[in-house]
Amino acid sequence: MDLKHLRELLQMVGESGVAEVEIEEKDFKLVIRKNAPTISVQHAASMPTMYPPMMPYPPTPPAPLPVHAPPPPAPAPQAVPKIEVPSAQATPSGHIVKAPIVGTFYSASSPETPPYVKVGDSVSEGQTLCIIEAMKLMNEIEAEVSGKVLQILVENGKPVEYDQALFVIG
Repeated sequence: MDLKHLRELLQMVGESGVAEVEIEEKDFKLVIRKNAPTISVQHAASMPTMYPPMMPYPPTPPAPLPVHAPPPPAPAPQAVPKIEVPSAQATPSGHIVKAPIVGTFYSASSPETPPYVKVGDSVSEGQTLCIIEAMKLMNEIEAEVSGKVLQILVENGKPVEYDQALFVIG
């Protein structure tokens, strides 16, 4: 369709009482809508699915004014739950290795390989203890001190928070 023919069509639609004109040829489709914000010209191969325009939701009625009711009675005092503090033997004393970042804890470099360390292993300063994946980056977490792994505090594949305890080394 040439530009001159398109201008003539636009002028005729503008002067007439017609609200919409649609012209479709082999691989060409032209839709002209009067008083619409856009004029759409598309090739048939790239035509999107057309949906009817959405109807606006009916206005919501105003909320009713609150009725002044007497305040509810105060709740009866409840017994304070007893919080048990773990004994000194539950958490071995030693150096705690904490997560330097938020991410996912992995005890090995891949599911097929053995974990970097197990409880009872001796580790040296700088030795890799685990990996924390953060934003698709694998971050090796190294031992800050030499010693024996007394406890692993996180399960493989579980999320960890910043500054969360991961290992106890004694």
